[in-house]
Amino acid sequence: MDALLEHMVKSLVDDPDAVKVSKRITSSEITLELTVAPPDMGKVIGKRGRIAKALRLIVSAAALDTDKRVNVDII
Repeated sequence: MDALLEHMVKSLVDDPDAVKVSKRITSSEITLELTVAPPDMGKVIGKRGRIAKALRLIVSAAALDTDKRVNVDII
């Protein structure tokens, strides 16, 4: 999941080397923390948060077999 998120975000931004994804796992959920360069923040969030919502939806769909809730935090 984290590799999928990283791959998708790197294709969106101008500075793909600044994209970092860290993962925290608890008993009931997985939290992916996404860090990008400040100028690329708008590209990752999108108008009205549409791109961020789409990224969260795709990652959640990829995690259906884990039986855990997935959160994507954009830092």
